[in-house]
Amino acid sequence: MQKIKPVKLRDFEIGGKNLSILAGPCAIESKDILFTVADALKTLCQELGINYIFKSSFDKANRSSIHSFRGPGLEKGLDLLSQVKKEFDIPIVTDIHLPEQAAAVAEVVDIIQIPAFLCRQTDLLVAAAKTGKIVNIKKGQFLAPAQMKPLANKVMEAGNDKILFTDRGTSFGYNNLVVDMRGIPIMQETGVPVVFDATHSVQLPGGAGDCSSGERKFVSTLAKAAIAAGADALFFEVHPDPDKALCDGPNMLSIDMAKDVFKICNDIFKLVRNI
Repeated sequence: MQKIKPVKLRDFEIGGKNLSILAGPCAIESKDILFTVADALKTLCQELGINYIFKSSFDKANRSSIHSFRGPGLEKGLDLLSQVKKEFDIPIVTDIHLPEQAAAVAEVVDIIQIPAFLCRQTDLLVAAAKTGKIVNIKKGQFLAPAQMKPLANKVMEAGNDKILFTDRGTSFGYNNLVVDMRGIPIMQETGVPVVFDATHSVQLPGGAGDCSSGERKFVSTLAKAAIAAGADALFFEVHPDPDKALCDGPNMLSIDMAKDVFKICNDIFKLVRNI
């Protein structure tokens, strides 16, 4: 297998000797929620020696219903993310849905994320690549792991070799996802660090009719399995009160749940890496 090329971010490496975690609320709901989660998770990760990147979305464009909550939009969302970055001095990851969003988003964030359903969109990948920021490509639920290599090539041929892959499960019949842990080493054969999205992987797409459902109880199981399978980083959506969240509540973790999951995953990471 090709050796993983860690991606440098500030004073740490994603794919390096310490576990990295991308985590935060699914969509931006309020400044208070952003600050509560950022404060709690930064403190937790510092205590555990985990590299922490804050995640939230200014727009969730892929919703089951036109009436679903999407977020505050680009301008207000980026303002709130910049406040989080300044207040807590933490790197930020957020997703884009249109090529023209890339430049504005790059002024605030450290990692530009490509949503799973848009992972093959060449113009989107190239626009993200040309910002010079780290590009996190989420694997489409419809793709085999080996199909991620051409997507990385699009980014590299646009002049950017700072790439992450994120697995978030694969479509399995109707309203269900399954995770094939073989996908982690398969994607790592490209030399790209692999992130495992433990919360979206328990999503039941369209499972509630006009919105998605999820099985939060399996987040810890899948996260632990992914680290044991060699994942370089983890992705979680975390909310102070997931059952009242405006987006993806059924598969998000509470802050208290995150504390337990982060700790055991970090312990497994150290064991697997012989640290």
